[in-house]
Amino acid sequence: MIARRGVLALALCAVFAPSAFAQAYPSKPIHLIVPYPAGGGTDFFARLVGAKMAELIGQPVIIENKPGAATNLGADFVAKAPSDGYTILLGDVATFAANQSLYKKIPFDADKDFAPISLTARFVTVLLVNPNKLKASSVGDVIAAAKAEPGKIDIAHAGVGNPFHLASVLFQQAAGIKLNEIPYRGAAPAIQDLVAGAVPLMFVDYATARSHIAAGTLKALGVAAASERAELPGVPPVAATPGLAGFEAWPWQGFVAPAKTPVEIIAKLHDAYVAAVNDPVVRQKLIDAGLEPLQSSPQEFADYRRREAAKWAEVVRKANIALD
Repeated sequence: MIARRGVLALALCAVFAPSAFAQAYPSKPIHLIVPYPAGGGTDFFARLVGAKMAELIGQPVIIENKPGAATNLGADFVAKAPSDGYTILLGDVATFAANQSLYKKIPFDADKDFAPISLTARFVTVLLVNPNKLKASSVGDVIAAAKAEPGKIDIAHAGVGNPFHLASVLFQQAAGIKLNEIPYRGAAPAIQDLVAGAVPLMFVDYATARSHIAAGTLKALGVAAASERAELPGVPPVAATPGLAGFEAWPWQGFVAPAKTPVEIIAKLHDAYVAAVNDPVVRQKLIDAGLEPLQSSPQEFADYRRREAAKWAEVVRKANIALD
C-alpha cells in the first residue's frame, strides 16, 4: 500500500508540476535575444515592447544582442537554451524562413527547435530610385529599361540573403529581367551610395528611406505589398504593375521560445506581448518608426512561417543562391 501511494504521489507530481511551475512564472528576469546589433529596427522593437512587457509581467526583460551569421548565431543560442521561458528570441524572415534554404548547413531546425509565441511586426518595403541616376517614374519604367539593357542596371542590397536582397531577386524573377546586384554590408552604406548616385535602385524598408523620400533625393516607385500603404500615399504597389500580380516581400519578425516550453508559459508570454503591443503609446511609436505591429496565435505564426519558408525556398532555388 505504501509503495502504491508513493507511485501515486510521483504520478500526481508529474501531472501538476508543470502547471504549478507555469503559475509561478515568471519569477526572475527574462532574456530576450536580438540576433542583430543594437540600434537597428529589430533592436528598437525589442527594447520598446520588452520594456512594456516587463511592466505587465512584473519582471525585467533584458535585451541581449547576439548578431552574426545572418541571425543564425542568436537563433542557435535560443534553440539550445532551457525550455523554461526565461530565454526567448525575436527572429525574423531570415531566421525562420529564408536561412534554411540559403545556408548549406544550419545549426538548428526552424520548425522543430522553437515554440512560436506570436508574429510581432513587419516592415513596409519600397523600391527606390535615384531620379538623377535613372530616369524612371514607375516600376514599369524600370522593367522596360532593364529589358533594353539586360544586366547593365545596378541594384544595391544590404547583403546576400538579406530580406531586401531577396525582394530584389523575387522582383527580377517575376518581371523576367536581369539587374546587376551590388551587395553592401548593411542597408546604411547601401542607401548612402544610392543617395550619392553610385547606384540607381534599391529595395529597403520605409523607415530607413523616409527622410530621403521626404527630402526628394530618392523617389519611391512602388511598395512591396498587396495594396497602397497609408505611409506612402500615391505610391502604388509593385503588384499593380502588369505581370507582377501577387508580388509581396515583407521583412517580418516574431517571438519564439525554445521547443518544449510549456504551453502555459507560451500563453503567458503571448498575452503579455499582445497587451504590450496594443498599448496606444507603444503602438504609435512603432508605427511612427515605420513598423506595422502584428499579433497572431502560435499556430498562425507556425503556419505563416511554413508558407514563407516554401516561398523563399523557391526563390533561392531559382536564383541558385548558396551561403556557407
